[in-house]
Amino acid sequence: MKSTPTQSVNKAIRPKVPTSIDAAIRAQLNAAEKGRVFSPTDFTDLGGRAAVDKVLSRLAASGELRRIARGLYDRPRTHPLLGSLLPAADEIARAIAGKGGLRLQPSGAYAANLLGLSEQVPLKLVFLTDGATRTVQVGSQQITLKHTTPRNMATAGRISGLVIQALRHLKQINVDEEIVAQLRKRLSKKDKAELLADAPLAPMWIAEIMRRLAKGEA
Repeated sequence: MKSTPTQSVNKAIRPKVPTSIDAAIRAQLNAAEKGRVFSPTDFTDLGGRAAVDKVLSRLAASGELRRIARGLYDRPRTHPLLGSLLPAADEIARAIAGKGGLRLQPSGAYAANLLGLSEQVPLKLVFLTDGATRTVQVGSQQITLKHTTPRNMATAGRISGLVIQALRHLKQINVDEEIVAQLRKRLSKKDKAELLADAPLAPMWIAEIMRRLAKGEA
């Protein structure tokens, strides 16, 4: 039976569907922004783990992907003077966490750095998580996902979580009015409302600072 002109047009414009794991993985990689970090678990819906590992290894060997650590790959961003750049720490952490929907919360010196309370980017970055503890070395940087309690994860992914972890790292004795003023400058009206709502989840001394920040008190 001959196809009609309409059927012929539909066939011509229909997007090609990848016919192999290799093609499917390439299509997914090409659709992602540079700087994105991948692990084999990102592709387990496309095929078996052994087959996925082989494709990723082959792409890394050909230079289409960069292997940044065991089981982690990226499409590197490039700088005209610096060349290939390492991916952002949160991208690496996300890839380590995998597709299980685990929550992540920057903590320690890294949380303080993200809030501008410390200018130094630590070589050891710690993310709290409700998943398993795991450490990965990427270049000179060590990234650890550290299992913690549900209470510590209650504010994960919010400004209040970042403030709690940063102040906890700095310790009460070191948190003076200058640090409080620095924090206040970074907060939006929405941030302040969040701090006020989440204050009961923080240690008592941090909760008091969060309330002061939320109410704009000196």
